[in-house]
Order: sequence, then C-alpha cells, then structure tokens
Amino acid sequence: MIPNNYVETIYAGFLGMNVGIRLGAPIEPVVWTHDRIRDVYGDIRTYVKEYKTFSADDDANGPVFFLRALYDDAVNRELEPDDVGRAWLNYAREGIGMFWWGGENVSTEHTAYLNLQRGIPAPRSGSIEVNGLEMAEQIGGQIFIDSWGLLFPGNMQKAADYAEKAASVSHDGNGLYGARFMAACIAKAFETKSIDDVIEAGLSVIPADSTYAKVVHAVMEFHRDNPEDFRACWHYLDGRWGYDKYTGVCHIIPNAGVCVLAMLYGEGDFARTVEIASMCGWDTDCNAGNVGTILGVMAGLEGIPAHYRKPINDFIVASSVSGYLNLVDFPTFSKELALLGYRMNGEQAPEGLAQRVKKGEVYFDFDLPGSTHGFRTSNSFKTPVVRHSAQHTKESRGSLEVVFDRLVTGDSSKLYFKPFYRREEFNDEKYKPTFAPLIAAGQQVSASFYLDQWEGEPLTLTPYVRNTHTKEEVKLDSFAPVCGAWTDVVFTVPDTDGAVIDEIGWVLESDSPLLNRAIGSLFLGRFHVTGAAEYAIDFAKQYKEFGSVTPFAQHRGKWELKDGALHCVSETDCSAYSGNYYAGRIIVEATVKPIAGDSHLLITRAQGIKRHYLAGLDGAGKVSFIREDFGQERLISAAYDWKHGEEYRMKVVADGDHFDLFINGVNVLECRDGYFASGMYGFGSLGPVENEIRDVRVYTEVE
Repeated sequence: MIPNNYVETIYAGFLGMNVGIRLGAPIEPVVWTHDRIRDVYGDIRTYVKEYKTFSADDDANGPVFFLRALYDDAVNRELEPDDVGRAWLNYAREGIGMFWWGGENVSTEHTAYLNLQRGIPAPRSGSIEVNGLEMAEQIGGQIFIDSWGLLFPGNMQKAADYAEKAASVSHDGNGLYGARFMAACIAKAFETKSIDDVIEAGLSVIPADSTYAKVVHAVMEFHRDNPEDFRACWHYLDGRWGYDKYTGVCHIIPNAGVCVLAMLYGEGDFARTVEIASMCGWDTDCNAGNVGTILGVMAGLEGIPAHYRKPINDFIVASSVSGYLNLVDFPTFSKELALLGYRMNGEQAPEGLAQRVKKGEVYFDFDLPGSTHGFRTSNSFKTPVVRHSAQHTKESRGSLEVVFDRLVTGDSSKLYFKPFYRREEFNDEKYKPTFAPLIAAGQQVSASFYLDQWEGEPLTLTPYVRNTHTKEEVKLDSFAPVCGAWTDVVFTVPDTDGAVIDEIGWVLESDSPLLNRAIGSLFLGRFHVTGAAEYAIDFAKQYKEFGSVTPFAQHRGKWELKDGALHCVSETDCSAYSGNYYAGRIIVEATVKPIAGDSHLLITRAQGIKRHYLAGLDGAGKVSFIREDFGQERLISAAYDWKHGEEYRMKVVADGDHFDLFINGVNVLECRDGYFASGMYGFGSLGPVENEIRDVRVYTEVE
C-alpha cells in the first residue's frame, strides 16, 4: 500500500542519499584511513569540503539510470536482469562517466560492461563463475540499488528481488545479498522508526548463514555490549572483518559492517548516522549514501538538517550519454519516481501528481516542503535570503521566497536557474558529466510572482538569459510586479547566435534613493518552460570540457574542435548526442565533410547509445535510413554519388512516423517507422571514420 506521503518520503530518501555521498566523497580515497580522518577532521558535524557544484558520482548515477530499464524494456512485465544490462549498454559511454572504469579484472563494473559487450548477458555478466569470487563481491552490488527500495515502500521482498536482479549485472554472492539487504532496509524504513526493525528486515531477505548476515550480527552483538562508542566498534570490525581479510579494491563485507554500525550508533538521527559512516573510513561515500537513503526515508524531510540540505540546492549532475537527463532536479526526479512506484505497485497515482510531471518540459512548482529547484541569486548582500516558503502560494503548497534588502539605484541581484553547466563551475572532474541545455531559444517561459514590498520605490524585474560563450546577458523588457498580488509573466527565450544559454531568470532592481531603500520579499510560485526550441550550434562558440565537446556527449572516437568545426576521428563506430530526450518532432541539419570512411550519419530520436535512428552517407554511392536497436537494420537505402573531401548540407526531419533525409536541399530518402517516438539528436558512424561537422541547426518539439 503506497503511503500518503509517498512523494515527500522519496524526496527525503533521495536527498539523504546525496547528502551522504557528498559528505563522504572527499574522504573516500584509501589514504583517508579511519585514524587520519579522525586526526584531521575530528568529530565531523558538517561537510568537510564546500563544492561549487558537486560533480557526478557513481553512487548517484546508478540509482538514477539503471531503473530506466522499467521505462525502456520491463514496461508491462516483471523486470529481468538482462533489462538492466541493456540499460548499462544504452546509457553508459564507453570508458567515461557512469561508474569507475578501473580496468578489466580490477573494476567490477568495468569488467561486467565488457562482458555485456561480448554478448555475455546478465546475470552471467556479473557471476562468480565468469568473474571469480573476489570480483563478484565488491561493494557495487549495494551502492546502486537505492531507487529499488524507494519504488516498493513496505514491500521488502519485492524491493530485494528487484535489487538483486539489477545487481546481478555486475555482482554475485554476497554482492547480491548486499543489494537485497539495503533495498529491504529502505523499503522497511517507510513504515517504522526503529533501526532494529530496519536491520531485521534486511536480514530477513538474505541467507542466515551468509557472510553478509554474519557481519551484520557481529556488529549488532558488539553494539549491544558497547552501545556508546562507535570507534570501539569500528576497531572490532577492522580486526575481525577488515580490508586485510576481504580483498579487492573495495569489498562489500567490511563496508556492510560500517553501514550497520552507523545505523545502530546513529540511533535514528539522520545527521549522526551519515557522519559516523563517513568517520569510519573505507568506502565513505557509498556507505554514507546508503544509510543516508534509509535514514532519509525514516526521518523524513524534517529530519535532514538545513546545513546539510541547503548546499545540495535540489540538484546534482549525472554522467550518462544524455546530457538532458544528467541535470537532475530532486523534486522532479522524486515525482517521476513516485509515478513509477504507483505503476509498479499496481495502484492509481493521484491526479495531482500526474499533472505535476511534465516530461520534456521544465516545470517547477515548489510544492514539496523545502524545495528550491536549484534556483540561485547572484548578490548575497542584496538578496541575503533564498528559501522555500508557504506564506504565499499559487497552484501548490509552496513558493520560493527571495528577500531583497536595501536596493537602491545602481544595485541589482539576479534570481536565476542554470539550464546548462560548464567545467568552471565544478571543483573536480570525477565521473565527467555532460550537459545538453534544458532550455533553448524559441521556448516560452511563464512564471508567477507575488511581491510583498515593505518600503522603497517599486521593484522591477528584467527577464534575461546568459550566453555562456561571451558571458553576456541578453535582457528583455522589464516589468514591475504588483505588490500584494500575484503577477503572471511570459517571455520567449531569445536567440544567442550559436552559443548555449547557461542562465535564465530575472534581474532584480529598484530606482530607490538612499533615504527610501527597497526592502521586501519576492515569491516565485511557478516556473514553466515549454514549447518548440529552434537554435543553432556554432562550434566556434563551443568547448572541449569533461572529455566531450559541448553541448554533446560523445561515445567512442576522438572528437575535437578544429577551425570552427567538430572534427571526429575514430577507428570504430562512434556517436555523439544532444538535445531534449523527450523531443518528438525533430529537424537537425549540419554541413558534413566526409574525409575518410564510409559512414557519415545524422542521428535522430535517440533514446541512448543502442536505441536510435541514423540517416546519411552509408557506403560508396549510397545513402540509408537505419534503425539501431541493439543491432542495426537498414530500413531503406538509395543510390547517391558522394565523394570524400566535399561538403554536404544534410538534414533529417522526424515528424510522427515519417522521416525525410535531405542533402543539399534535395529529398533523397523517405521512410516510415514508428518504433522510436522521441529522443535526442546527434551524429554517428557505424565504422572507422574521419569527418568535419559545422553549422548545426536544430528544431525540437515535445509532442
């Protein structure tokens, strides 16, 4: 039975997971031992590092992307391990992002990925038989499973079964027991405030004689005799169950002990639990992330302290092949996961929830308690408070309050959202995220503001977008919101001449004198971006960052910027992707110069690396329209005399089930196919290639 506060609890669990990951990440390297963490950071009570923006982490990537098997394959049937294996191949770019590419027989995930590529299906891809016992029992079996527990509130067996199927892609033995244990703990946390009940739920779904169960019982027994000193328990764990006894890069058994230790000594307090998990050392971000989900669900939103929640600001980046899906807004993701949970549990979702999920659009309503949807201000002195509020609301239970303080002529502060990110906004590289802009030229922005001004001349708001290439702000017509009432505003996103937009929002100003300064609160009740996007991509205004050329995510090949063009060289098949993942009507055109190789193609309706259409130059004297669905099928081909070294203006139009390929303005190919109804766009080759791509123009519309 889905609980009444299901969305809020998922939100708390997902927040808790990411707080734990962020807290533990800086002290994850093996050199940060238990003793060194203690000596340097002491009794941890807050983040040990402040990030400008926390970069992608495998602990977050897995819970976000592996469950997409339920959207792509297991839609009207039970999940199978191979469904999740297909999600691995479809969303992970080879050798970059998603998880740790530490080498075959070193990284369990890298090894499993290579097995899948070789045609070894899950669960054999992660089995002891194929990979050996040590490799199969590393920690990844339990760190990617949080979403499965969130999908099945109170149903420990179902959560454990699905978590095991997902984990079996890469793990076996105790690696699977860890997945089952953690998922059951999360599911149980929806219906209890007792840590003992949660741990017993985890034990109930794994073999009683397993090593995993034994380490859990050992920590429980030590805690019963020594309930005050978590460090004494850690020393006991290290002596009996430590890394010297369970080898490999990061074995599951010692870390399982830490998770149980943290939950017991944390005594149901969210903050203390993730802090203890981090102070113990070993795989700190994984352990703090897992217990953060459990305690987030158990403690709820009110149990997560503001000093841990505020820096997260409802946002993380992920590192899949879809830059659009990589921008993860917590309230939106939580609502989407809740809708999926209702479906998986055979229950009807509340109508209000369904209306608040608008795939392919940016829709922020501040309905969830404390939600900010990643909004920021640029001048903390003039806008010192940015917070969720229930004081003034419209169409939801909340709004975003911005307190402006003593604005005078010449002062300003921006209230804005970031639909795109650059490398400069991160402290480190980690799992190398990629970004496709959530908002582009031609789309319509609507918002609702409530003004409560206490003194001063009227506040004015000026809509703007920022060009990430020049850093210039493109401003539109200013307006003055009505004081004491809601003001609805609409504007169209302006063009930025081939550059990407990385900020969108409003400039707050007031023509107030020093003796009558503008002070008050501005409430943003709704922010909605919808409609068709039409824009250019000028490669002279793009950048090579995080291993990819903006705004694309590249899979295989060497992609560089050269003389204002995108230059691709590859010894194998390769591809690059951008755009709205949910776009239905797509027009993409580019000037393509084939230099070597026989395959120079535009991509449309891409739902991942293994699911999309390709159209273009396909062999000597030929053009084709090809469907890629874990294997290629040429749907139609035609003769076309093309030559290396010449430029071709290629355009693909995808409209419903009808597709057209134009070259130099001539329609050279038509095709009908209804297999993929929406997706990204991009460029690809089915074999060794060298080419140049320039002057890209795109039209996308969510249908």
